[in-house]
Amino acid sequence: MKIIVPMAGRGSRLRPHTLTVPKPLIPVAGKSIVHRLVEDIAKILKQPIEEVAFILGDEAFFGEDLVTSLEELAGSLGAKASIYRQDLPLGTGHAIMCAKDSLSGPAVIAYADTLIRADFELDPAADAVIWVKQVEQPEAFGVVKLNSNNEIIELVEKPKEFVSDLAVIGIYYFKEVEDLKKELQGVLDNNIQNGGEYQINDGIKAMMVNGKVFKTGSVDEWMDCGNKDVTVETNSRMLGFLHNDGEHLVDYDVTLDNSTIIPPCYIGENVVLKNATVGPNVSLGKGCHVIDSSIKNSLVQTYSQIKNANLDNAMIGNHVVYDGKFTSISIGDYSVLE
Repeated sequence: MKIIVPMAGRGSRLRPHTLTVPKPLIPVAGKSIVHRLVEDIAKILKQPIEEVAFILGDEAFFGEDLVTSLEELAGSLGAKASIYRQDLPLGTGHAIMCAKDSLSGPAVIAYADTLIRADFELDPAADAVIWVKQVEQPEAFGVVKLNSNNEIIELVEKPKEFVSDLAVIGIYYFKEVEDLKKELQGVLDNNIQNGGEYQINDGIKAMMVNGKVFKTGSVDEWMDCGNKDVTVETNSRMLGFLHNDGEHLVDYDVTLDNSTIIPPCYIGENVVLKNATVGPNVSLGKGCHVIDSSIKNSLVQTYSQIKNANLDNAMIGNHVVYDGKFTSISIGDYSVLE
């Protein structure tokens, strides 16, 4: 089994946090989005992963530190890491075809801006599986249309009239991913574009026309990381799941001086808390100092100093110095507010 991860987007909706760090490396509950996504998919598949192919953007932003991190991630699964580049933002189908040398055999394609919780078996009768989640407002999503055999027969983007309430979450399984490669090559060759881009959906629709059977796979939880507010919410939800799973989330070396941690929280190594109340639903990356402050429902990355603060629904980057009384804030890396 292979896992293909397109992650070349710049994450503009999550700025300022993605001005210096690619969105897939933003930490959620102490671990980057892409690490959590790939590890969770590997657990669900319950079979050996031989290769993880990552499609990155330009080397100036997606640099060698990221490549090393992704190689270590694949290695932790016993898999080979393959690195590809998408130099121009030409759509999901184009991104996948940037990794065409890896498009053979069974594979899962997963976009690195979402996290899931799921436990199911792949349907052996299906040529492909599109993972979906039941939603309350299907008109805001791409949804699947099913026939009487619960096979997917159509993909509809943001339907104005009700088609179904099963939203496509951006994770796909192909029993033979070369079938998708063949159809996407036709999309490129015939310059079939939507919104000026080459889309995976056009390759999938061509597979359906040629008789390939698509089934749905459902997930228990679908968590977005598209902007600051939903990323903070995802951090809180993930902390709750991990706490209920019994995972140890607080580093043993945390320095507590007249301070309280209210779970669930993730506390990284070498964190100092002085006259502070942290939690619930807070992630503090390694090296952070929190002094004379209260923080809840927030995500703070690494080596940041928080003083005299009362934070709720906050997202703070790396190496930030913050001293103030604001509450719902979003501060990028290396900012100083005193």
